[in-house]
Amino acid sequence: MRSIGEMARDSGLGVSALRFYDRAGVLVPAWVDPVSGYRWYEPEQLQEARLLARLRRSGMPLADIRLVLASWSGVDTDLVRKLLKAHLRRLEQGLSEARSEFSALRALLDHRENVMTSLRIATVRLSIAAPELAAALDTVRFAASTDPELPMLGGVLFDIEGESLHVVTTDRYRMAVAQAGIAGHDGSRVQVIVPTPLADAMRALLDGEGPVRLSVDGDRVALEAGGRQAAGQCLDHDFPDYRRLLPQAVGRCIVVEVAAFRKALETGPVRSGEAGAHELSVLRVEEGGTVTLRTEGAEDPNRVAVNRKFLLDALTAGARDRLILELGTPTAPIAIRRPDDEGAFSILMPVRLED
Repeated sequence: MRSIGEMARDSGLGVSALRFYDRAGVLVPAWVDPVSGYRWYEPEQLQEARLLARLRRSGMPLADIRLVLASWSGVDTDLVRKLLKAHLRRLEQGLSEARSEFSALRALLDHRENVMTSLRIATVRLSIAAPELAAALDTVRFAASTDPELPMLGGVLFDIEGESLHVVTTDRYRMAVAQAGIAGHDGSRVQVIVPTPLADAMRALLDGEGPVRLSVDGDRVALEAGGRQAAGQCLDHDFPDYRRLLPQAVGRCIVVEVAAFRKALETGPVRSGEAGAHELSVLRVEEGGTVTLRTEGAEDPNRVAVNRKFLLDALTAGARDRLILELGTPTAPIAIRRPDDEGAFSILMPVRLED
């Protein structure tokens, strides 16, 4: 007999997927321990699980997967062939429609006036307190993207408006925002994307207590501090409108003691993501307003799964003994905020669970 862990390892289906297909009656284990509930599979079921994994990766609907598995071992393969052919036809049609839609979107982009251009051609001179800028950069650095396919995310957005500088990073799965007060700016909005290495060089200069000078000349940005300077070209891209990505509805707010919560995350139960890509922590808000870690359970509106490493990084960047977690539905972004600073926070995208 194969354990569920061995079955997951050898079949390409995650443990959570095997549990899902058991409940759906698609791949039922040969025996379930009546005491522990642990699932065991016959060796012959491995081939069926591998077939199921292939069908799942192809995106075949569950109803058709049932029929394919039920007919696979039969002498007459006509039904299986027809189901595979029909699914391939759907995929080809879907790809054709997607290409058509993308062509239309590209045309819209080609003819759309770039309203953000004016935000990247200004000349700016302003001053800012070194500790404030240092704290802001420390708060957002962890969420900067390293994906070469998305160069516009490979830096720190400096969003200057009024008497505030917002610094923002995102890698699509998480986003961090911080702000600092500025002086000497006329109030108009200017945005530049500072490449991550240049942002790191700027951070290295911020070891004093006094003000530093930040200047923007078109596509060039410079920071002067204590007779030293870090300067370079801005990224020639537009950053996403991060304000539209901020959570609109406040979920349940839970104050966590960071040290205890970190220890619970590091030592508590985890679940494997798809193909073991990352470890997930499953958070559940209890009646008393506390957060616990889970691995099992049916669909629960109080349960949210998140990349454990991303959450630990956000706790470190929060740089406080206590932080506020805002948890909504299982599909709503998770916000991590400082109790004493509304302008500094990070957002993590949840991970969908199949069971």
